[in-house]
Amino acid sequence: MILDAEEELKNYSTQQSESKWLIMPLLIGGRMERKARVLTELPYNPKIAYFSMEICVRSDIPTYSGGLGILAGDTIRSCADLNIPIVAITLLSEKGYFDQDIGEEGEQVEKPSNFNPASSMYLVARETSVRIGNSQVKIRPWFYPVTGSSGYQVPVIFLDTNVEGNGEWERTLTSYLYGGDEKYRLAQEIVLGIGGVRILKALGFTGIYRYHMNEGHASLLTLELYNKTRNVDYVRSQCVFTTHTPVPAGHDKFDIELVRELMGEEFPKEILPHVVFDGKLNMTKLGMFFSHYINGVAKRHREVSQELFPGYSIDSITNGVHSPTWVSKPFRRLFNIYIPGWKSDPYMLRYASSIPKNEIWKAHMEAKKKLLEYVKRSTEIELDLEVFTIGFARRMTEYKRPDMLISDLSELLRIKEEAGDFQIIYSGKAHPKDTQGKMMIRKIFRAQKELEGKIKIVFIKNYNMEIAKLMVSGVDLWLNNPKIPMEASGTSGMKAAHNGVPQLSTLDGWWKEGCIEGVTGWSIGNGEPSNDEEEREDMYRKLREVIIPMFYREREKWIEIMRNCIALNASFFNTQRMVEQYVLNAYFL
Repeated sequence: MILDAEEELKNYSTQQSESKWLIMPLLIGGRMERKARVLTELPYNPKIAYFSMEICVRSDIPTYSGGLGILAGDTIRSCADLNIPIVAITLLSEKGYFDQDIGEEGEQVEKPSNFNPASSMYLVARETSVRIGNSQVKIRPWFYPVTGSSGYQVPVIFLDTNVEGNGEWERTLTSYLYGGDEKYRLAQEIVLGIGGVRILKALGFTGIYRYHMNEGHASLLTLELYNKTRNVDYVRSQCVFTTHTPVPAGHDKFDIELVRELMGEEFPKEILPHVVFDGKLNMTKLGMFFSHYINGVAKRHREVSQELFPGYSIDSITNGVHSPTWVSKPFRRLFNIYIPGWKSDPYMLRYASSIPKNEIWKAHMEAKKKLLEYVKRSTEIELDLEVFTIGFARRMTEYKRPDMLISDLSELLRIKEEAGDFQIIYSGKAHPKDTQGKMMIRKIFRAQKELEGKIKIVFIKNYNMEIAKLMVSGVDLWLNNPKIPMEASGTSGMKAAHNGVPQLSTLDGWWKEGCIEGVTGWSIGNGEPSNDEEEREDMYRKLREVIIPMFYREREKWIEIMRNCIALNASFFNTQRMVEQYVLNAYFL
């Protein structure tokens, strides 16, 4: 059961005695904000600490940018469902990643998010500090409770440096997610890693014996543990590391001189030879060096990671999604009727094969109608409910190839003529510094204009969790065509599968495990490292000869594939299974 922020806080408040919390005005950024609920203590005894640069606890709390934060939120929700004694640590990201606006030619405009933490979180009357350069930086914690299906709560702690007494620059360190220059980013990671461990102590959480780093951003926590003991083996016994990045350029690296400038003696000299390469501190190597258990997020990703880091033993735990969160209302009602108990045991979704086909189609069309209504409200473009609809939504960046589908407009017109009409819905943000990603968005808008009156293409701006929910349940086909082997896992197709939406994708990430050709969806290419031209031709051919003709002319067969998506993929690729694997393989060894 997923509650909104007000319900979460109300439930939390009713469990606490009046002496443990109070309401007071709060000074943020030099001005008085709405009254904050302030706690004097948190009544939890976590055993595991989960560190992630971004965590999505709710769509309108902008502490996430995309897949990593959504996955972290889904992980926490499943931990709450399973009564796992865990606490999550992240940054407040007060101004978010960014809000996206789009100009007439497809130019992306970034604006700060407007978020007041006092509206949805508790401030905790505890404080710690870290040294960054010559400054002692104060950190205070905000608290948000995530409640599971049985009522069990997992505390999520958001670290905030916008504290009176900090310098002007230091107060901005928890403002922008993935913002600023290299110095800003390293300072953020000092706050997350070192500050995160210290805030746990300040909160009285002294029973923690596992520290889980969700990517390298939090790896500096290992130094805080090491500097207390100077015992590498002891720190390793406590630490777990998950890597999500299959390419060298995606791993955070910082110039060693900058590390010395900001950290000084906090960074032990004896560790440097193990974690520095070409004069740069590699945050992934730092996390791996101090971890007894390391995993990639799909079987194929494990193989790629092992090649990147040959000196380490790397396991795999394939990602999943939180089933109750990502199943749309029409399918939720359907599952409640035919598969009672699916929320607490998503493995039961394998029984979807017994749901009548007409019920599957009815639920899908209800979800599709809701999506198309949103498209009309947000873009003023009216799409046809009966027309085959392709969805593509994710971070707009070159390796994900959002422009591959529209790279040959004459071929798209040929597909329409030979196979049947179709329409395309895009959404996604490009990183503010990713010029190639921004160019991809402009290409989509150019294609939209060139195909006007022939094939409808829409772009939904400011992609977020709520738009994602509409898209993964409302399109007829989920398209994902990253360059192999650059997709670590990818979870959007798992969300689509939970709503009976088949995927067409390159055999990378999770799709290498989830694709049964013509049964749960379709592959692009043969799974070998990507050849753009060959994969584009294969994608066009399958759309023209197999997928669109089946949608229009073999509807019974199409719905059978929809049922297979739920029964075979949704029943396995969920965070309940994933969290259970972490508990067995990483937390309780």
